[in-house]
Amino acid sequence: MKRLITLLVSTLLLAGLLTGCGETTAAPSAEGNQSSSKPAKTIKWKMVTTWPKNFPGLGTGAENLANKINTLSNNRLHVKVYGAGELVPALEIFDAVSRGTAQMGHGAAYYWKGKNPTFQFFSTVPFGLTAQEMNGWLYNGGGLELWQEAYSKHNLIPMPAGNMGVQMGGWFNKEIKGIDDLKGLKMRIPGLGGEVLNRAGGTPVNLPGGELFTAMQSGTIDATEWVGPYNDLAFGFHKVAKYYYYPGWHEPGTALEAIINKEALEALPKDLQAIVLEACKLANHEMLAEYTARNNDALQTLITKHKVQIRRFPDDVLSKLRSISDEVVKELAGKDAFSQKVFDSYSSYREKVLSWSEYSERAYLNVRADNK
Repeated sequence: MKRLITLLVSTLLLAGLLTGCGETTAAPSAEGNQSSSKPAKTIKWKMVTTWPKNFPGLGTGAENLANKINTLSNNRLHVKVYGAGELVPALEIFDAVSRGTAQMGHGAAYYWKGKNPTFQFFSTVPFGLTAQEMNGWLYNGGGLELWQEAYSKHNLIPMPAGNMGVQMGGWFNKEIKGIDDLKGLKMRIPGLGGEVLNRAGGTPVNLPGGELFTAMQSGTIDATEWVGPYNDLAFGFHKVAKYYYYPGWHEPGTALEAIINKEALEALPKDLQAIVLEACKLANHEMLAEYTARNNDALQTLITKHKVQIRRFPDDVLSKLRSISDEVVKELAGKDAFSQKVFDSYSSYREKVLSWSEYSERAYLNVRADNK
């Protein structure tokens, strides 16, 4: 009798914890729980993304995150991924997750600068942190705590969920020989990089990835950046642009995000909450490894098969863009107390890591290059 009462109480408590977590359906009991009188419930979540469904690296990165949650939870929590436009438009996922239309989203913080310009620090800063350095700031330098504070008023919990490393500078149909060649240029470039281009005389345009090929083909824009060879080859930009520029001064290590509806997460049992957050960490590191492996192969295909002309931005152009970038970032920091707080944390960490990089990464890469 005591065992029966204990079992009944446990079942009722589990049912109570699952209430409000989203749609639920019966699922087979997990191994080791065969004594339960009722099957476990599957909690169903939706994940909306800013990427085309299953697009290499980005779309598949969202799928990878969902699959990890599904597997680690033994399907007690099942996340279904919706590509850009399937459930909500690409650039409306922030609001959709905030109001609970979906429980999760996958995108990048600079897309939401209209909500708060400070969000851009949590994606990428021109001439700022690389992917490895960004992870250091977020996980060990106080960046993630500030990011979560920034999103808290929107009923959201952000987590790093991917990074592509240093990007390429973009696709152009004319050579960039000096800073004047950027004047009047209509270019798809988001975030702080877009503001830098604006002050250099160009016109930044914010378009989702799925619209870029057509925009270049039709002449709606004159140039575009996207990510790097792995993704750019998949979109076929070599068919609509002649020159491929580097380095990606505007995005040296863009952190992607999983945004989680705060109420939905807190309604989960503690172990499922932990699974969601830890799965984000795994997906974050795995995406960077994938891009590191895939970009080189794609670059060689672009060069050898498609005869793409690779160009380096002239030093004077990069110098001017860096000067403008410093002005833009400092102005953003001065907007309010919280922006200053984020800037101080980011810039303090950057100064420290730059010092270490001189003795480690840069020193080693220089030696390796000298010994080819």
